Amino acid sequence: MSLVSLLYLAFKLSVSVRAADSASAPVVDLGYAQYQGIVDTDLNITAFLGMRYAAPPTGNLRWQAPTAPSRISGVQEATSNPPQCYQGTFGASPTNPLAPRDETPVQTEDCLFLSVYSPALNTTELLPTIVWIHGGGYAFGSASGYNGSDLVEESNREIVVVTIQYRLGLFGFLAGQEVKDGGVLNAGLLDQDFALRWVHKNIDKFGGDPDRVTIWGESAGAGSVLQHVVAHNGRTEPQLFRAAITSSTFLPSQYSHNHSIPQTLFNQVASQAGCNTTDFLNCLRAVDGASLQDINLSMILAGFFGTFTFVPVIDGSFITQSPTEALAQGKVNGKILLSVTNSNEGVVFVNQTLEYNVPEFVRELFPLFGVNQSQAVATIYESLGSPLAQVNAIMGESIFICPTYNLLNAFPEDAYKGEYAIPPALHGDDIFYYFPSYTFPGASLSFNNSAFIDAFTQGFLSFAVHLNPNQKLRASITPAWSTWAPRDTEMVFNRTEGNEPSIAAAPTLDTLLSRCEFWKSVRNLTAQ
Repeated sequence: MSLVSLLYLAFKLSVSVRAADSASAPVVDLGYAQYQGIVDTDLNITAFLGMRYAAPPTGNLRWQAPTAPSRISGVQEATSNPPQCYQGTFGASPTNPLAPRDETPVQTEDCLFLSVYSPALNTTELLPTIVWIHGGGYAFGSASGYNGSDLVEESNREIVVVTIQYRLGLFGFLAGQEVKDGGVLNAGLLDQDFALRWVHKNIDKFGGDPDRVTIWGESAGAGSVLQHVVAHNGRTEPQLFRAAITSSTFLPSQYSHNHSIPQTLFNQVASQAGCNTTDFLNCLRAVDGASLQDINLSMILAGFFGTFTFVPVIDGSFITQSPTEALAQGKVNGKILLSVTNSNEGVVFVNQTLEYNVPEFVRELFPLFGVNQSQAVATIYESLGSPLAQVNAIMGESIFICPTYNLLNAFPEDAYKGEYAIPPALHGDDIFYYFPSYTFPGASLSFNNSAFIDAFTQGFLSFAVHLNPNQKLRASITPAWSTWAPRDTEMVFNRTEGNEPSIAAAPTLDTLLSRCEFWKSVRNLTAQ
């Protein structure tokens, strides 16, 4: 997926719509509101789009934990996608392109909505449920970019799907001691947790089984999955999911909330907002959302190319220690894991037009590194080719690939690993297989082969239904997945020179695992 395509996610308005009918859709009573969905008459799947799961996080509720929505009288139509949370992008140089677009979707702070896609409203047997958490660097993305009906259809109608929205950018991830004292940290993660608790309480009304929930995300969505895996020291109550899937686990530097870096960001936000009083947080709560969004965008765009400014922190309650430490100690929620990475995760986050000094790049990416540590990284990666090839690998392995292996090692007996390797195997290329209706201008499937598509997707969906990627929902060419441990084995999805599917189990390269051990050893400097 190109950089233009990745950025277009921030502005995607809606997914394609099949023939639909709201008049025949049933009404679901959630206690605080009644929602009537819309039936896809081609697939007989009922979608409930844009249901409110929390009160608007505005005014005095800005940077507070999500709260239950107020009671809404009458039957509400859940037939169109909700407004998006305020959208950002990632750090950029002057060469950073923005995707062309004809319309700007509605963006607002009042964005805590979710959508449910169900094939089973009128059946007595509850189905396994997938909760999809969108990516976008904790800065952009929305539920409307992903049509949950795609997953329902691919699973032979054996699952219910939920897509959720959560606060983004400084609205969801502003940190600093002032936020800790006067509000909550990681508001965006708490939104996700609140949505998972909504699913636990309500999904049976839509034909879903609250005891058979799989959380799945891509990029920052997968990073969010990681955060929920380690939340509350691995002792979240009640159990909100039994299984986890990560596609390109995203773990940027995650500082303590009062570290000088997030504290400096808070100070910059307050200064740009004109809040020079002693009560900074309440001053910021009085600033209108559009003005804060201007600050949000300017600060993100000023960041180092390919990085994200406002991301999760260690908050002392929901996330109590660095994720890498928690994983190493086996402090995890969930029983079983499936993770996939793409071969070239880092490329879209590196400006491909520049010439690089590798140690200098490392110090920009990880500001706590000194000269000796950054030179050590350069020495480890010098055999991988040109400086550009080295920084591409450093970006991809340190932030996406190696955190995935740390996650796998936290599930020593119950984890599966896949690699999407079809060239160019860029970050995000795999999304098109999970969601066939997913569209970007100028982007499409890297390998439009029906046998491959079926083989690739069936492992994920079989895992969500049966906790086993080998218990097929329908026949496919995929050979048997091996568990990740004890032999460090993963399923590699590729194609031959003759353009035929190539799918086989293979050992992870020892050289890659060695580099990942290095990144794990310097986790205090990467703040991961």
